[in-house]
Amino acid sequence: MAMALAFSLGCAQLHFLKSAAVPKPRGQSSTVRGPAFNPATTIAASLQPNPQEDWTTYNRTLAGDRYAPDSAITTRNVATLARICTVPLGARAVLQTGPIEVGGTIFLTTAKTTFALDAESCALRWQHSYNYHPAPDFDLKVNRGVGYSDGRLFRGANDGRLYALDAATGEEQWNVVAGDVERGETFPAAPIAWGGLVFIGNAGGDNFGVVGRMMAFDAASGGLVWSAPLVASAGEAAATWPASTEVVPRTGGATWTSYALDTLSHTLFIPTGTAGPDFLSAARPGDNLYTTSIVELDSRTGEFRAAHQLVQRDFHDWDVSAAPALLTTARGRHLIIAGAKDGHLYGIDRQSGQRRFRTAVTRIENVDAPLTAEGTRFCPGVNGGIEWNGPAYSPISNSIFVNSIEWCTTIKIGTVADLKGKLALPWTGAAELRHPFGVQDSLSRGALTAVDADDGHILWQFKAPTPLVAGVTTTAGGLVFTGDLKGTFYGFDAATGAIVYQDSTGAPIGGGVISYTRHGRQYIAVAVGMDAATWQLKSPDARLMVYALPR
Repeated sequence: MAMALAFSLGCAQLHFLKSAAVPKPRGQSSTVRGPAFNPATTIAASLQPNPQEDWTTYNRTLAGDRYAPDSAITTRNVATLARICTVPLGARAVLQTGPIEVGGTIFLTTAKTTFALDAESCALRWQHSYNYHPAPDFDLKVNRGVGYSDGRLFRGANDGRLYALDAATGEEQWNVVAGDVERGETFPAAPIAWGGLVFIGNAGGDNFGVVGRMMAFDAASGGLVWSAPLVASAGEAAATWPASTEVVPRTGGATWTSYALDTLSHTLFIPTGTAGPDFLSAARPGDNLYTTSIVELDSRTGEFRAAHQLVQRDFHDWDVSAAPALLTTARGRHLIIAGAKDGHLYGIDRQSGQRRFRTAVTRIENVDAPLTAEGTRFCPGVNGGIEWNGPAYSPISNSIFVNSIEWCTTIKIGTVADLKGKLALPWTGAAELRHPFGVQDSLSRGALTAVDADDGHILWQFKAPTPLVAGVTTTAGGLVFTGDLKGTFYGFDAATGAIVYQDSTGAPIGGGVISYTRHGRQYIAVAVGMDAATWQLKSPDARLMVYALPR
């Protein structure tokens, strides 16, 4: 539902740029150059990305449609698609990065390292690593990628900092403190950059007792331009967090994947997480605005414009996790398309804020039952629904494609009294500290669903034997590409859902799948390898795999 402008987030905190020295890193960072390093042929600061050939941000465009306009690979020839090269990244990783490609260089990340690879040969150009000290008590081991603008790369990090690198050389240009890592604020999201600004928000809201906020930094200097809270803290909207929440402070609304941006209206679209504690809604009665929402801010000032709360009064840890897509449908409707961990795909009218559709794309079961001390099972569970990779849109068929997870969870809740004055500790509201996010069912599956963009009805659905969390990419050649946690890389006929290509990569696929063109040849790159206990996965070393048609 759209919130009126009277429901204010409060004034954004404005910070004017200063000429102070660049903060020194806590630990050490280093850049290693590979055999393909040549700044003359690598990306140059003056290079303007080609919108028809490059994949320049986490979801290809700032609008986030994940549609590749190249039609060289089609349903007729995709069966001949072959691996061109494979790049080992040197270690096991929870690889959820969304690679980007600009001017012939692929950029991707692990938790602590950024790689630059030749987009045609996969040869290493350079890699940059940081090490933080002292290390926090936790390490999420996840990073979802970089933002790019005017020859610079930007990445968040789990040392609470934002880094800027020279895209041609990998040299660190600046790093700044963005949050307090000792409180649990980390920055795994893939930032986006535009108009001389870099945008990123903090993770950790519901689990670590911090408030989500969105920030804009000056791309040249790293100076903080504005910071805006994503939990209502002033005006009428603050009443959605009643006074009883003083027992458990207002927390949540964090953001941990990526964002969308309308460059004409200067509007930034931010997916927000659930309120904290996750499961004990009695500790935070009310609507808890603006958690589990898509929040709209003015990208220049951070001022609040609107919010659309997709999951009301959430007590299942159903974050709105993935960046939305901004699109114009075949009927001329301007929509925000968003997925959430509640297992639904949403279509929201940009102008009126009216919800056009809410389509279930996975099993929905026992979701209205209260959580109890004895345990309540519900589907989708905390690892279910739509996760960090959101929808893709094809203007050719006016179809939306989205992955989802069917995986149920049983939660036993505690009470506010269980905190015993330890409000500084992470607490989800669960009674069992050893299993704070409950017990997962042993059986989990996934689905790739095609949905009509105008009315939300399901066109076709592919049921996978594992959860589907990888990126989804659709192309002008009538194809949809994605992967599963068994390591199968798929190509589908976008019109029918028929599998027209598959290849076993040998490791779970949880990262991005992108398409780009170099010298008239279309390539598909896949981030492979997810070693993650929370997903019950073991994986060999992470790698990037690149495919193309034979010459």
